[in-house]
Amino acid sequence: MRLNPARRPLLPRVLLGLVSLFVVAQLVPYGRAHANPTVQAQPKWDSPQTEALFTRACADCHSHATVWPWYSNVAPVSWLVQRHVDEGRSRFNVNVPGFGRDADEAAKEVRSGGMPEPTYLPMHPEARLNAQEKQQLAAGLEATFGGEREGGEAEGEGR
Repeated sequence: MRLNPARRPLLPRVLLGLVSLFVVAQLVPYGRAHANPTVQAQPKWDSPQTEALFTRACADCHSHATVWPWYSNVAPVSWLVQRHVDEGRSRFNVNVPGFGRDADEAAKEVRSGGMPEPTYLPMHPEARLNAQEKQQLAAGLEATFGGEREGGEAEGEGR
């Protein structure tokens, strides 16, 4: 007795559809342009510790020294990684003149727990900072790039 195609079990059809969708997603080119642009600027770090903490927890998205892991070549994860790097570089990038529009807010983001992004941490355990490291990084970013005063004005350049 043959089953009517409409009466076949749903699970195999759903799995086949998901696998097909995954294969087709690999054809989308976005998320695979893993070029690190030429470094145009370098900050004058307030200390080697700030630079080391920044490199460990922030540089993948906020510099031109992004390390592209294997999964950044597999859609749809590659789309998320590319979007994070593009957005991070556009807002605050230590390798462009002026460092970006949010350079003076970098310390505030670290202190509030907004950075590093929670989606970044599971695959990058080295970016997890303890409370002391967060405080060190925030203070170093403030000393290097400035920070916000009570009135919302940016502090001295520190570059």
